[in-house]
Amino acid sequence: MSKHNTSTEPGDYNQETEMAALAAAMSDASRMKILCALMDGRAWTATELSAVAEIAPSTTSAHLSRLVKAKLVTCLSQGRHRYFKLHNSHIAGLLETLMGVTFQASNPSRSRVPTDLLNARTCYDHLAGEVAVKLYDSLVIHDWLKQDGSDLTAQGKEKLLQLGIQINPKTKRKKCCPCLDWSERKFHVGGHLGAALLIFFEERNWVERVIGYREVTITPKGQAELKRHFLI
Repeated sequence: MSKHNTSTEPGDYNQETEMAALAAAMSDASRMKILCALMDGRAWTATELSAVAEIAPSTTSAHLSRLVKAKLVTCLSQGRHRYFKLHNSHIAGLLETLMGVTFQASNPSRSRVPTDLLNARTCYDHLAGEVAVKLYDSLVIHDWLKQDGSDLTAQGKEKLLQLGIQINPKTKRKKCCPCLDWSERKFHVGGHLGAALLIFFEERNWVERVIGYREVTITPKGQAELKRHFLI
């Protein structure tokens, strides 16, 4: 007799069934377009998502209801307006992994990805792409980040504090973690540190987001400062 729990009685938890339901909620190209758009970390209106997915508003509403029910997306109400964003960073990580699998498996897809997107983009609330991978490597090489990317070193904490980058010691999420970049197949900085770095870069005008897209532009000032402080 199998040791695995295959019971389907009400109240029983069946992981395989839950996984299948989650996959089913994602198994639509339009819903995937919506999820990928939300990877920029912002909250979008249904109208904006309708435009990016190139589908009718009524269809978008049905898709969003399905995504909210599956806990892939959450709905935020502000007055009469409703906004949608990814449910959490774990969903963003799942999408990033799927992007990596499909990107590596399909040669035609590689040639269709815009160069700017490969260079720098958002991965939910942190920076991804070639620039982000170089940043991760630099932090490790210069002993700011532990070899496994799990935490800052004492020197790293001091250097970032000198730059003005604040790391909340009471954060409930991982302070920092290696996040596998889907286009580079190497790590970039995720977790609380990754989010803090992106906020810092934006506030200092080192990077600029392309509104409505995941692309991130490194400004001339950013190029100079990243080279100065991180040697990239």
